[in-house]
Amino acid sequence: MGRKTTVGGQAVIEGVMMRGMKGIATAVRKSNGEIVIDRKESIPFTKRNKLLGMPIIRGFVSLIESLIVGINTLNYSASFFEDEEEEPSKFDKWFEGIFKDKSNDVLMGITLCISIGIATLLFFILPTFAANIFKKIGVYNTVGLNIIEGIIRVAIFLAYIFLIGKMDDIKRVFEYHGAEHKTIFCYENEIELTPENAEKFNRFHPRCGTNFLFLVMIVSIVLFSLTGWSNIWERILYRIVLLPVVSGITYEIIRWMGKSGSNLSKITAYPGLMLQKLTTREPDYKQLEVAIAALKSAEGIVD
Repeated sequence: MGRKTTVGGQAVIEGVMMRGMKGIATAVRKSNGEIVIDRKESIPFTKRNKLLGMPIIRGFVSLIESLIVGINTLNYSASFFEDEEEEPSKFDKWFEGIFKDKSNDVLMGITLCISIGIATLLFFILPTFAANIFKKIGVYNTVGLNIIEGIIRVAIFLAYIFLIGKMDDIKRVFEYHGAEHKTIFCYENEIELTPENAEKFNRFHPRCGTNFLFLVMIVSIVLFSLTGWSNIWERILYRIVLLPVVSGITYEIIRWMGKSGSNLSKITAYPGLMLQKLTTREPDYKQLEVAIAALKSAEGIVD
């Protein structure tokens, strides 16, 4: 049957973050080859409050928490490769002078808001503007217009993933993404965590964030179709307001897919798994070592 676990992770710069039941651990391989691990005790927001742990609500809460953790771990991994001799800019000095010891938290909040704003603009607002062109040329069916909008949204998403995957630095991150998945599969199958064992497993995992993002696109088509096709500003408002609901429903689908072995769950997961051909690469043994170190630390496994 294998081990039941909800452990998940994220690839970072030359490393992997793993989140288990006992904490969050980020392992990074430095330029000298040393693996550095940062581990923090962490209880998910959904476990701290019953209301936040309710179905649908927990999906949006988990998404926001994942974004916060993701930005923090990316910043942590990037800190190992910054030019230590580079002088802080005037803006950096001004920013730190204003916010002092809260600078990192404020910067993280700004980064989070900008990230959500850009994603909303690129994947939700832009497609609805583009789909409106089809209404002007004679497509009036509400469902048809929403399907066209959804197709445009998916096309933008695929183009985005494809283009960033061409960057050398992102290719390295995608290799660590593959290492993360193989390591989790090895752990779930209760096989000894070694690079040799992990390497044998698939790099496509049904609980991957790539699956989540793709399913968000699909769920949004269905949900937005219920809002009609009124004036463009009202549609944009609906899409922004319904984003938490879309992410909440998608989260429940991902949870079901992770637990179910039915043919329906496999069919539902298939497009997202194929999309991971773009967001993962085959890792080498050194990258698997980093992922294994992160998972062991997150789950409190002692060699």
